[in-house]
Amino acid sequence: MVQVTSIFAVMGEYDDIINLPHYEPKYHPRMSMWKRAAQFAPFAAVRGYEEAVRETERQNEALYEPNYDDSEIEI
Repeated sequence: MVQVTSIFAVMGEYDDIINLPHYEPKYHPRMSMWKRAAQFAPFAAVRGYEEAVRETERQNEALYEPNYDDSEIEI
């Protein structure tokens, strides 16, 4: 049988710290918003992957692109 715990019962465990002010380091400055964002920015896990995808796309587009000859068009 699964025991269901109320959120209020869990919060009771943290009553002693819930209203404390947020910790601010005294000797270590906070990281800027831009540096924090850079840590979570996407990165290339595999080098050359994007180039390989673009090259495959280019080759496939050349294969399936209709090749119209202007001489076949009647005016």
